[in-house]
Amino acid sequence: MEGVVDEIIVVDSFSTDNTKAICEQYGALVVEKEFLDYSSSKNHGNSLAKHDYILSIDADEALSDELKQSISNLKTKSTEELVDAYVLNRLTNYCGKWIYHCGWYPDKKPRLFRKNKAKWVGTIHEELVIESKEALELDGHLHHYSITSIEDHVNRINKYSGLSARDFYEKGKRSSTLHILVKPKVKFLKCYFLKLGILDGYYGYVISKLSAYETFLRYSKLKFLNDKKS
Repeated sequence: MEGVVDEIIVVDSFSTDNTKAICEQYGALVVEKEFLDYSSSKNHGNSLAKHDYILSIDADEALSDELKQSISNLKTKSTEELVDAYVLNRLTNYCGKWIYHCGWYPDKKPRLFRKNKAKWVGTIHEELVIESKEALELDGHLHHYSITSIEDHVNRINKYSGLSARDFYEKGKRSSTLHILVKPKVKFLKCYFLKLGILDGYYGYVISKLSAYETFLRYSKLKFLNDKKS
């Protein structure tokens, strides 16, 4: 990140590994905060930034060389030439393979933004809301080293399907046996054929099948919550 950013802030939720020591070794300011949700943690980190623009990336993300150059070029511009937000195109690495389909790419995320013009919202899949909606896309990729094994993917699916089911339940949504039977099949067809997961080879098939499985679990867990309330 040298030459790209002027300060690094890491929000750590009292990790028990060497995260804090490693980050401080590279000059980062490490702030410990109890984890409530992703938006809360990110907004807290944003509030501590000293500069007008914030580059927000997660622990499993890294800038490609081209993206580093794109961001460095912005630092040569005057304030009047800059816009409120810049969109980065995230490219996910799945079990060692870059995924260009399955609905995973292109994955455009506003991640470089003016501090007082944006805020993170949402508890599960957080989203950056920009006041002016003014954004430009930068060249290069935000490399996302998300999932290192199929077992890791399955564990995440179990976690996030439960969170999604709870979120749906609290919003008054309902699930039925028909949902559980049909929606996973639709999800697979969409990922594998409509979103061209078939072009990503073996892992494209795995991602599509597990995406269908996540849908199955979400609506099954939601039905359990619905039935429990009845």
